[in-house]
Formats: sequence, C-alpha cells, structure tokens
Amino acid sequence: MHGHKITNQQGLHFLTPTIVGWIDVFSRQSYRDLIISSLQYCQKEKGLNLHAYVIMTNHLHLLASAQEPARLSDILRDFKKYTSSRIIKMAKEEPESRRSWLLHMFAYHAKYNSSNKEYQVWQKGDFPVELNSPSMIYQKMNYLHQNPVRAGWVNESTHYLYSSASNYAEGTGLMEVDMLDLPGSTFGYVHF
Repeated sequence: MHGHKITNQQGLHFLTPTIVGWIDVFSRQSYRDLIISSLQYCQKEKGLNLHAYVIMTNHLHLLASAQEPARLSDILRDFKKYTSSRIIKMAKEEPESRRSWLLHMFAYHAKYNSSNKEYQVWQKGDFPVELNSPSMIYQKMNYLHQNPVRAGWVNESTHYLYSSASNYAEGTGLMEVDMLDLPGSTFGYVHF
C-alpha cells in the first residue's frame, strides 16, 4: 500500500512510518535510540519541524512539517534511507537474538519492491494526513500520545519515555520538539 502523497511540503502532517510486516524492531532500546538521534539530526540539519512523536514497537507517529526550502517528503525519504541502513547494520553487528529472522524478513520484503536491492525495512508511504484545523491537530496529537497507554505499557502517557507527551505536559522530554500552541486552549498544560 502506498498511502497518499504529501502535496503541501511545508504543511503540518500526521505521519505513520511503519516497519515492513509490522516487525517489532523498536522493542529494543538501541533501535529506539537510533530513531531519536536520527530525528534530532533531521531537526538540526534537514529542516524538520517535529511537533510531536511516539515510537511504538513497529511504527512511529509524527506530527511534522518542514522549514522552507526543505521538503517534508525529502526529509522522510532521507530519514528512512539512513535508519534502514543503520537498522540492518545493527541487526548484523550488535547482540541480537533475532538476527537471522530479522534479516530474512527484511530480505523477503525487498523481493517484492524493485527499488530495494537486498533488504527493505520500512513500508512504502507514511500515510500522511495534512492537519488544517486546531481540532484535527488536537485529535491526532491526543491519539499519538495515547498509543502507549492503549498498548498497556503505561498508565499515563507522560510516563512513556519515547514520546513527546511529557514535553507538552511538563515542558521537558527525551528530545526537543517544536511545541504547537492551539488558539484558545491551554494546550501546553493538557494532560495527554
């Protein structure tokens, strides 16, 4: 499935990059940390405005936009290309009990995609939804931050380290985000 295209390259989007076959790659901290450092790099060097995020076991949810002249699709392409190569390298070189299975699965999915030579880590498409109203933004941010609660990992969204929920509720988090302030709300203080 290819998802929709990003037409407004600087617009605010809800995105869901997903691992092929819904493989639980991010159940390991080293892979989650790779995603954090890669997002930080994209913020610093590529023009990514990251407004909210959550890293689940096999997908991410992002609320993101791009600074002119950067294009959001280009940032996502580069992010996925880099993290794919790093995830493969880590699976091959670091202690990983699932090594042969992971590499087999990534190779299996690459067979069905002509743009991948040996391995495919991410599904094609990020299923972008452009957010054009405060209510849409609030709904998607609440959905994103509640993912770890719905998964049963934490009782409060702010207790999950790999999410921006604590940025919004407490002003600090694992990484900096470009906070969104919705008109007429106490958005920075809502408890997700």
